[in-house]
Amino acid sequence: MHRFYIPPGTATGAEILLSPEESHHARRVLRLGVGDAVALLDGAGLVAQGAILAVDKHVVRVGVRERIVHPPLPCAVTLFQALPKGRLMDSIVEKATELGTARIVPLLTEHTISRPDDNHVANKLEKWRTTALEALKQCGNPWLPRVEPPVTFAEQLRCNERFDLALVASLHPGARSMRAVFEEFQAREQHRPATLAVWIGPEGDFTAPEIAALKQSGVQPITLGRLVLRCDTAAVTTLALAINEAMG
Repeated sequence: MHRFYIPPGTATGAEILLSPEESHHARRVLRLGVGDAVALLDGAGLVAQGAILAVDKHVVRVGVRERIVHPPLPCAVTLFQALPKGRLMDSIVEKATELGTARIVPLLTEHTISRPDDNHVANKLEKWRTTALEALKQCGNPWLPRVEPPVTFAEQLRCNERFDLALVASLHPGARSMRAVFEEFQAREQHRPATLAVWIGPEGDFTAPEIAALKQSGVQPITLGRLVLRCDTAAVTTLALAINEAMG
């Protein structure tokens, strides 16, 4: 079944009009017609099932048969991702959305090579948010992650955000296995984390002072094994393992 995005709060009536962009995709790209079954996602937990009632040059009208409201995942995961070179951030946003990440924060770190100026930040942010939206429709995730503008490493630390558990994938000495960190948390708190932060460094990893600053803020270094992973591989691997541990 094909999925389409609708803005939150618009799936209240028996019929819904798709946006011009989504209507064009349904009509021109997918060649859908009257009677075809579709699913509508608002990115805020609602999935509406229905069928196309009418198709014209500009708008596709959908009749809603059923609405299902999905609660958020029991653990809200924030990805703090050092901005990589090229288009790797697009892939990271896509995979993070598919895995159920709640929030994505691009970071400018000491080793970050890609540093978009003010004129390019808005374009990149729009592209990342569009990527997340397309991934949401592809995988059927009812919740659209919040993709924020890039911030510097120091700015983010100064926010002093608190999470039940915070992890950083690290190549530096002293990193522990993810399983050990989660088991320790479970034994101490007697519950699984409701909020989780995952920090992923750039090509070349976080610097030693950055790792020290993270540790001082309560972020625990974890190892992904002996091999040196690309930052996008590290992000997907860490998110997949961490979300699996957090969900039990």
